[in-house]
Amino acid sequence: QVQLVESGGGLVQAGGSLRLSCAASGLTLSNYFMGWFRQPPGKEREFGARNSRSGGTTYYADFVKGRFTVSRDNAKNTVDLQMNSLKPEDTAVYYCAAGVLRLNGYQYDYWGQGTQVTVSS
Repeated sequence: QVQLVESGGGLVQAGGSLRLSCAASGLTLSNYFMGWFRQPPGKEREFGARNSRSGGTTYYADFVKGRFTVSRDNAKNTVDLQMNSLKPEDTAVYYCAAGVLRLNGYQYDYWGQGTQVTVSS
């Protein structure tokens, strides 16, 4: 059974940092690209970043603005999201997802349960 588990969320003051981790089981992470998404309160889920299978290339959404960094450790089957200079508008449930590139685009086949990040003013 494929399972993705996020951890590392919590409450942090504006300007602070958090590091989220996503641990995969039931699949070999190096065979998948990894996406990070977030869903703020009362809003729809939005795409944050996508990391290549080797971890060498990452595409970031505009809202990251150079503050977030995705890294992976394929030997440990984990992918991390380092979040710096956090703002209250970053408050959301953060999800990791695994997928593949198909002819019609990226398909995120597996999702974690999410971890809550709350940024106070």
